[in-house]
Amino acid sequence: MKKQKILISLILIGIVGAALLAGLYYTEKNDEKQYIMTSFVENKEPDTEEGPEEETECLATEQLELSESSIELETEQPQQPVSLLFAGDVYLSGYVTENYDNEGITGVLDETLLSEMQSADICMINEEFPFGTTGTPAEDKQFTFRLHPSYISVFEDMGVDIVSLANNHVLDYGKEPLQETLQVLNENEILYAGAGKDLADASALRTITVGKEDYGFLSASRVIPVTEWDVRNAQPGVFTTYDETLLIEAIKKAKESCDFLTVYVHWGIERNTTPEEYQKQLAHAYIDAGADLVIGAHPHVLQGIEAYNGKMIFYSLGNFIFNQSIEKTMLVKVTKEENAIEYSILPAYATGAKTNVLAAEQEAFYSYLESLSYGVTIEDGKIGVKE
Repeated sequence: MKKQKILISLILIGIVGAALLAGLYYTEKNDEKQYIMTSFVENKEPDTEEGPEEETECLATEQLELSESSIELETEQPQQPVSLLFAGDVYLSGYVTENYDNEGITGVLDETLLSEMQSADICMINEEFPFGTTGTPAEDKQFTFRLHPSYISVFEDMGVDIVSLANNHVLDYGKEPLQETLQVLNENEILYAGAGKDLADASALRTITVGKEDYGFLSASRVIPVTEWDVRNAQPGVFTTYDETLLIEAIKKAKESCDFLTVYVHWGIERNTTPEEYQKQLAHAYIDAGADLVIGAHPHVLQGIEAYNGKMIFYSLGNFIFNQSIEKTMLVKVTKEENAIEYSILPAYATGAKTNVLAAEQEAFYSYLESLSYGVTIEDGKIGVKE
């Protein structure tokens, strides 16, 4: 009889224990990025059109109550740091593709830079060429670029998530290669901004969701060779910002639906290390409208950094992958953790058409870049604000 009581007690304990275990559960973090395109400008007169409202989701914190103990276990996990990585002008010249054909991606980038790009949550570059096999080179243009679509594998190997197409080379061979470019990027799940099949497409906000936050990207050019490249004049085409009105409107609307907004702009004068006054005026206007970060390209050399109203402006990142040699270039890394944002740079250079991290003389690089900048300090690659 005593043994039976013991057995019954053990069975009851087992049942209670199983019930408690069945009540406990956990949720795993979903690390997959979600890619979204939102158009705020319709393919007509843009000034009178309102953009679509964005739906937002509220995620309630789940709790589990354990019987009379009143212990609450939250399944909500702390927000992990998110890293955004930006590079400047990328053109896969014949020197670069020869390296790639012979050695793969390690013939184009060294292991340190490659690791940084591949491990970033979001990696963005300026694609200074179209992918295509059709079209004819533009007349009266000194340099015309075009790459076979098979070289999209270079972007995949680099870990590129989004490209800016707002530049003065994306229509070098006409409309057909730009259409091919949009197609090959879509097929390989790489987002694009700043050019498109029509105004709505070219000016659309591109969004990448990482964790619980939406990271938005807009792109525009203030450098095109002829007015026909402007998407409002001919399609497909480039979203321009000679008149900043449309981009300012897009920024204001975009800020309503994303947690961190980057504006990537093609501007300035080639080989000038000092930004033009209009670059400063536009950059300030973008931030005043709601941009959290402004990234610039086109001069093919580095320009300075400016701290403005608590936000950062990188006027030009220079060439990142181009011809055989690049004296100075860099990656910009933005690390966001909750409400804290850290900005840092990784100096680099290119020789023999391969871009490498600058291991020596980094302090001289930081000193040089700081001398070009406005209101910032650079120490061990980290960017601070002068007091």
